[in-house]
Amino acid sequence: MNRRTFLAAIPAFAAGVPLLRSNQGWLMLDDEDALLCAKKFELALSQNLARFPLHDVVVEIGKTFLGTPYLAHALEVPGEERLVVNMRGLDCVSFYENALVLARCIKMKKMTFEDYKQQLQFIRYRGGKIDGYPSRLHYTSDYFHDNEQKGIWKNVTRELGGVRFEKTINFMSTHPEAYRQLKENETFRKKIEELEKEISAREMYYLPKSQVSTVTEKIRNGDILGITTDIEGLDTSHTGIAVWHEGKLCLMHAPLAGGKVEITTSTLAEYLERNKRQTGIMVVRPLEPKV
Repeated sequence: MNRRTFLAAIPAFAAGVPLLRSNQGWLMLDDEDALLCAKKFELALSQNLARFPLHDVVVEIGKTFLGTPYLAHALEVPGEERLVVNMRGLDCVSFYENALVLARCIKMKKMTFEDYKQQLQFIRYRGGKIDGYPSRLHYTSDYFHDNEQKGIWKNVTRELGGVRFEKTINFMSTHPEAYRQLKENETFRKKIEELEKEISAREMYYLPKSQVSTVTEKIRNGDILGITTDIEGLDTSHTGIAVWHEGKLCLMHAPLAGGKVEITTSTLAEYLERNKRQTGIMVVRPLEPKV
């Protein structure tokens, strides 16, 4: 730190604002998530993670969230739809989403908090644009479809032996009382209903859980998994990251309320078998970002 930088930092120290030394110099961070983001990028630089394939970087970054508390409805905040950043508490979607976004930034060597937020918005919203509550990708199959169109990943479910997933997706529009934004805004509910019809009409595939053990070797470290359900109107009820751990294919995920981000001690196939309402998996494979 040179003298000018040191003198400029004194007011921040006095005010109790955390400072982080990075490849960009000393950063003054008054936002916990910005600080966490910077620390993860610093870790990536110290370990030169950018040299590894994207799917392995997703897993390594995912592991930095192990022990992070589960936070139900992590993105549901009052007010107008906006980009919500929260690395301190995660639900099953925001967990894999953060691991993927950070990994993409690392591979692209774009590692500022603004870079992270731009990537997060691009992946989380339909077409990468925020246009009210319905523009957020709420259903996993829709999330997978939109991001395949954007070149984020490839859906490999069918080539793994997946069969047609035929189901009417309408849980949100038929349960508006469970969603504050839909309960308060009939226009949003109707828009979601229109989107649900589009989703239901798509050709989709899933791998029944009885077949997962037979294709284990074909599932790659860092594949993103949508776990399908028999709940009426829903495509999936859970998500996570496939991880090869101690010679076993396991699930790294943010479990139900009260839990913390973990890697299952059981195999993925065993985990699915224990959960009676889970019927199988959809699998997408992250693609190397264009630099």
